[in-house]
Amino acid sequence: MKKQATFNRLMGYMWRYKGLSSLALAFIFLTTLVTTGLPLLARYFIDRFISSQQAAGSFYLLFVYYALFLLRVLLTFLGQYSFARVAQSVVRDLRQEAFDNLQQQGMAYFDRTAAGALVSRLTNDTQAVADMFSEIFSNFLSSVFILAVTLSTMFALNWQLTVMIALFLPVMAASVLLYQHLSNRQLRQVRNKLSDLNVKLSESIEGMRIVQAFGQEKRLLQEFEEINGQHLAFTNRYLNINSLFLRPAMSLLKILAYAVILSYFGLTWKTAGITAGIMYAFIQYVNQLFNPLIDVMQNYSVLQTSMVAADRVFEIIDQRDDEPQQAGLDLQIQDGNIEFRHVSFSYDGRRDVLKDISFTVKKGQTIAFVGSTGSGKSSIINLFLRFYEFERGQILIDGRDIKDYRQEELRRKIGLVLQDPFLYHGTIASNIQMYQEQLTRDEMIEAAKFVDADGFISQLPQGYDAPVTERGSTFSSGQRQLLAFARTVAAQPKILILDEATANIDSETEEIIQTSLRKMRQGRTTIAIAHRLSTIQDADCIYVLDKGRIIESGSHQDLLAHDGLYRKMYQLQAGMMES
Repeated sequence: MKKQATFNRLMGYMWRYKGLSSLALAFIFLTTLVTTGLPLLARYFIDRFISSQQAAGSFYLLFVYYALFLLRVLLTFLGQYSFARVAQSVVRDLRQEAFDNLQQQGMAYFDRTAAGALVSRLTNDTQAVADMFSEIFSNFLSSVFILAVTLSTMFALNWQLTVMIALFLPVMAASVLLYQHLSNRQLRQVRNKLSDLNVKLSESIEGMRIVQAFGQEKRLLQEFEEINGQHLAFTNRYLNINSLFLRPAMSLLKILAYAVILSYFGLTWKTAGITAGIMYAFIQYVNQLFNPLIDVMQNYSVLQTSMVAADRVFEIIDQRDDEPQQAGLDLQIQDGNIEFRHVSFSYDGRRDVLKDISFTVKKGQTIAFVGSTGSGKSSIINLFLRFYEFERGQILIDGRDIKDYRQEELRRKIGLVLQDPFLYHGTIASNIQMYQEQLTRDEMIEAAKFVDADGFISQLPQGYDAPVTERGSTFSSGQRQLLAFARTVAAQPKILILDEATANIDSETEEIIQTSLRKMRQGRTTIAIAHRLSTIQDADCIYVLDKGRIIESGSHQDLLAHDGLYRKMYQLQAGMMES
């Protein structure tokens, strides 16, 4: 049932292109008529000219025969070309729909799904679907047409012999069903192991510095070799099934059909009136019946691969782990006042990572969260940015529930600067503008100047048009962070989120970064997550988190005066700096 549903769904994609699909079907049907007509013409030539030893008119008939042969070649090309066009259009639609749906998924989905697996589905699996349309589907339809037209023609020539040949069709159908039953599980395992290979390869390449730094090359090589070996084992099992049930089995049935034709001709040629031309036509028609079906069986593995691949692509398209929904009221963030009221949250539904969190931030104020790893700092930011849904407690912006705002309003009015800034492949200008059409080049440059990024940009040969490689690897961590600052400032947010924005910055660059941060914070409500306590000493209020709870709060001086966790953290960092 699932395969049928998948097939029907793919047909729906194909019929989006009714004109081109209908044209392809027309070419295939015309090819079938020409292909079926050639043996009839040969039969007439044999019985009319060769058997009677008459040469008059034979050259004209040969000319017509070869003209029809060339026409069949042309029609076959046009049919396959048309289906290939449909196939690539369908693949484009599948990739676009899958990618569009990925943009709607919540962070929880990406937390549990490997990036390499998603890449594999959007590239390898969609291409497998294209193979089905361009190679298999055209052959399958051609086989259906040929089967119907050829059997009708054979029945008209000699119905008794046709019935004998038709007895082979149920045997062929049984072979197909048995092959499908045995091979389907093996094929799914092959695709799954191929996905695992992509995941391992992606992780190894992206983390190559860590791999080499910790001397993990041998371990990764062994893991890759193990997965690669499993992929080979399932592939070999699949090939064994193919070798038995595909071309050898079908070729054996075709040989038996030839034997039936020759035996029938040898036994009945005197009484049944079967001529040499009819025998030749039947042999050609058996070829027309069996060869396309053999091709379909030979490519049945590709068909099954395509169906499995289509299921995997549809899983992404149908995935409904959507990001948190907003009421979408026509509200605007004016001041940027923030309030958390008794917010509790769990990622897995069992263990709370935030427990009864409450705090308030007024317009223009800066608050900071500090605490050990796993204390809940980033979880507060994740909820505020609506990366995850929460059910207990309430978050307010300017006195209105955060769920009432449109997603676009939140993204436009909340600026985020991460510990490890992400830069896209492109130019410095495109990374700052982030494709905001309303942002002019002058405004983009002004934003860069505001955060003191213009200094190093101006020294580059191409300035703001200097190329940025993947993840901005040609720039220092400080330069990448300044570009991230400029990107955030250019959007003119009301609220600023700093997620350990100075954690990876060297001491020499930190002074520039801190100056830029002070400029960015002016007039904006700011929430900062800090690892270096020296960077948030001027915050209006500092909240100390421990195991998901706020255990201390106050200014830097107040917390130092209180003999608590903050003071211990500060003394520890100060001691490390002195040493």
